Amino acid sequence: MTIDAESLKLRVCAEVDRLADRLIDASHQIHAHPELNYHEVFAHDLLTGILDDCELPPARHAYGVETAFEARAGSSGPDIAVLCEYDALPGIGHACGHNVIATAGLGAGLAAAAIADEAGGRIRILGTPAEEGGGGKIQMARQGAFEGLSAAMMVHPADADLIRMDCIAVQELYVDYHGRAAHAAAAPHEGRNALDAAVLGYMNVAALRQHILPSERIHGIFTKAGDKANIVPAETSMTWMVRSPNIASLQPLKQRVVDCLEASASATGCGCSHRWQGVTYADMIDNAPMVQSYVANAARLGRTVHDPRSIGRAVVGSTDMGNISYLVPSIHPMIKVAGDGVPIHTVEFAEWARGPEGDLAVLDGAKAMAMTVVDLWVSASLRESVTAAFATRPESQEVL
Repeated sequence: MTIDAESLKLRVCAEVDRLADRLIDASHQIHAHPELNYHEVFAHDLLTGILDDCELPPARHAYGVETAFEARAGSSGPDIAVLCEYDALPGIGHACGHNVIATAGLGAGLAAAAIADEAGGRIRILGTPAEEGGGGKIQMARQGAFEGLSAAMMVHPADADLIRMDCIAVQELYVDYHGRAAHAAAAPHEGRNALDAAVLGYMNVAALRQHILPSERIHGIFTKAGDKANIVPAETSMTWMVRSPNIASLQPLKQRVVDCLEASASATGCGCSHRWQGVTYADMIDNAPMVQSYVANAARLGRTVHDPRSIGRAVVGSTDMGNISYLVPSIHPMIKVAGDGVPIHTVEFAEWARGPEGDLAVLDGAKAMAMTVVDLWVSASLRESVTAAFATRPESQEVL
């Protein structure tokens, strides 16, 4: 039987239009209820409730992650996943536009589910919490969430339509300095100043930053700096993020950072303890044949998706989708929701994510991904190209 891809694409787009009011309302509700890593109870319940209403019952609290979910449709054929993110940032809410990611992914998955059996494919809608540092996808992958997939995809908001985000490897570092309290006026000589240790550690890293690759990043904050100005601080704490182009190059940079921070403890007579977060975000490997399919489908919607280097609009960051791209052929294109030059992770971007441009991105993102799913289902040659491209990825034993 010949499958008419064009007809299927028209139908998935019509299905997104049918669901449009529900998807946009869900985007606005998630935006109005920002929730941090692994606390996305409202978003989890809202999205799974919509899946129930659409007669696609989800598995809640999936893969051992309380705010994750999964819904499946289709009985045979290539198994494709669309991913939903819905966590927010502290203080600035949905300044990364995860309300758009969540509902575009939901719309794409529901539209694809409506034709899955007819098209000879399978679809998974995966709710993946805690992208903003918690590594939700990594935790789910450790429990088998991405096994057996032919491909995975999501869209990410930005100020331009781009084929990719420049995603680099990152790991968080938690540092504690241990000194000795004393009266800062009466007997400062009896103390060992843990704040001095932290400040010197920060300055050591600042000096290190002159001598790292232009593609590497190190940035940190003080999370505890003492209790009262007339007490020599006995305990201080810092959090750092260390980034490098890939996991392999990240390892030596991590050691250089630790050396800087431990040296300041020695200089001040304090102790130093540190621990690395249990998840390392990998670099992102965008599957070129899948990207080409997405670009062509986005063009049908009036969106020209650019290579960021061709227009000088690269967006640099890190995501646990990078880890998934080592396990499954994946794409992570950027979809325009904000005015030119408005960066993600800002209050201004959060406002755009709930505006008309954000609403349009929900629908266009859902349609472009659903049509890309159709391409993967009906085109054996595309799947062969995707598999061949995936086979060229670097080997990494550390993505999980």
